[in-house]
Amino acid sequence: MAERLLKVLLALVVVACLVYVFASCESFTEVELPKDQLTTNAVFEDKATADAAMLSFFAKMRDIGLFSGSQSGSAPYYLANYADEMDFYGDALGATTFFYNNALIAANTEVKTIWDASYNQVYAANAVLEGVGASVSLAQADRNRLTGEALFARALIHFTLANVFGDVPYVKVTDYNVTRSVPRMPVQEVYANCVQDLLASAELLQDSYLPANRTRPNKFAARAVLARVYLYAGLYNEASNEASAVINNVALYSNAANLSQTFLADSPATIWQLSPSTPGGNTQEALTYVFDFGPPTLSGLRQDFMEGFEAGDQRLPNWTRAVTDGTTTWYHPYKYKVNTDTGMAQENSIMLRLPEMYLIRAEARAHTSDFIGTQDDLNVIRNLAGLGNTTANTQEALLLAVLQERRSEFFTELGHRFFDLKRLGAVQQRLGSVKPGWDSHDVVFPIPEKELELNPNLSPQNPGY
Repeated sequence: MAERLLKVLLALVVVACLVYVFASCESFTEVELPKDQLTTNAVFEDKATADAAMLSFFAKMRDIGLFSGSQSGSAPYYLANYADEMDFYGDALGATTFFYNNALIAANTEVKTIWDASYNQVYAANAVLEGVGASVSLAQADRNRLTGEALFARALIHFTLANVFGDVPYVKVTDYNVTRSVPRMPVQEVYANCVQDLLASAELLQDSYLPANRTRPNKFAARAVLARVYLYAGLYNEASNEASAVINNVALYSNAANLSQTFLADSPATIWQLSPSTPGGNTQEALTYVFDFGPPTLSGLRQDFMEGFEAGDQRLPNWTRAVTDGTTTWYHPYKYKVNTDTGMAQENSIMLRLPEMYLIRAEARAHTSDFIGTQDDLNVIRNLAGLGNTTANTQEALLLAVLQERRSEFFTELGHRFFDLKRLGAVQQRLGSVKPGWDSHDVVFPIPEKELELNPNLSPQNPGY
């Protein structure tokens, strides 16, 4: 027992050293593996230490970058302000102001933080793949699981990067001689690489969760992301099939009986979630979005966003909350409600959940003229929210209905709203009418200027920057 604990501690030290290497580099193109690989390779010769390394990797995804619920270095929070979900009340010179005003420049430090954090996480995933691949001691089941998890994460990170930055590199190695000159790849090619990684991941991962709290991805988490990638790529039959595979697994997944249970740690609708940093802690999302006094110190939901909920939609009283000073009323997201230590975590940060599968399948079916199927899937989500069945019955009306349901279902979650407006061709009309600083080139973030200086193969810069 003592020997196993020592090995786990060693793994955490090694991971911490790798994180230090990441943080000390100017960019992901400068990440170079140490000359002596002995200590790092030893991590992947033991199940406990390899798992500790993987858990540390997921913790980095939770804490910073594309999936973090924090308000610093967090793409989801910035994207909620960048789109039409949030009004910003904080420091006019603060980092969020530039996202809220759609006034990003290539020298923006938070944009670079998101970029660097993401590619550092890609590097870590590739280090796991290489370490597990070189291991001679790991059992085959553990090799499969760790490889599947790393492929899953690598695909999800690249997919989300492409939706934030447009054309991006798809990095599959840790070799500095490759990464320092890697070129950007067209978005559709990024998607194709994601599909390749996710198909491999789904083959390697098991149906069951390890551990049972769904904080490590399983086969169906890979298939859920695959459904999302296929949808964005316009492969609608494939998207529908993958979403159906998740929906039909009723032994694992079901929609929460009550909207108030959706974001609890034990929700049956959760496909994959990230655990808090401490055993009694809860989510960074609650710390970021919940406030008790007005005006907000950071951001609140826009008034026109609040008015966009359909009458009777129970997501409004369950997932938002009003705060007033007696004269003015502000609103905040209230999906995650607990922002204190509760001894045992009550809420985890949910990355994938079942309602997305219904709405992916609804949209895919609309594109393939299965209008009855689209209505059926929309009605599942609408009925859960206390609404009646949809009246939409044409392709155009059904796609608009999907966009509305996704707006009400996924607000302030992982940039879904901004990505949906882009994907469904509504971004110019919507953001151009409600965001004074909006320009057509704002559909993607700029490539950080420091990256372009270090690696000319990343040129040209995104138009408009």
